[in-house]
Amino acid sequence: MEPIVSIIMGSTSDLPVMEKACRLLDDMQVPFEVNALSAHRTPTAVEQFASNAAPRGIKVIIAAAGMAAALPGVIAAQTTLPVIGVPIKGMLDGLDALLSIVQMPPGIPVATVGVNAAQNAALLACQIIALGDPALAARMADYKEGLKTKIEKANKELADIKFTFKTN
Repeated sequence: MEPIVSIIMGSTSDLPVMEKACRLLDDMQVPFEVNALSAHRTPTAVEQFASNAAPRGIKVIIAAAGMAAALPGVIAAQTTLPVIGVPIKGMLDGLDALLSIVQMPPGIPVATVGVNAAQNAALLACQIIALGDPALAARMADYKEGLKTKIEKANKELADIKFTFKTN
């Protein structure tokens, strides 16, 4: 089994957040790899990773970083693959990382999800890949239907909660 999604994080301290992306990709049966590479501490390794990702069969890269959060942009500068940035909450409640990832210069796009929103990054990666994978598209449709069912069930449970002045 060869990976088609690569999850890269600036350090292993980001793993508790990025596990949600791993879990979702696993549930969706999407082969992935996980590595720690730093734009500042291992720039040569990041360059080699980014330039070799597409030839290795990677279709989407999810890059997580906190603080200066240069990793997603550095990767995006060296590949034509879609890069999804996950800002990691650290200092300034993750606002520093969010702004660092979302404010890319023209020509270097990085799709950016919310702070610590690794699950949404994995969902976006699945949606991108599902454009050419009908089986994954069906699993994504089932996933979305499950979200709907969960909320409908919760709403019905709310109806059973009684208060004197509650009208529904």
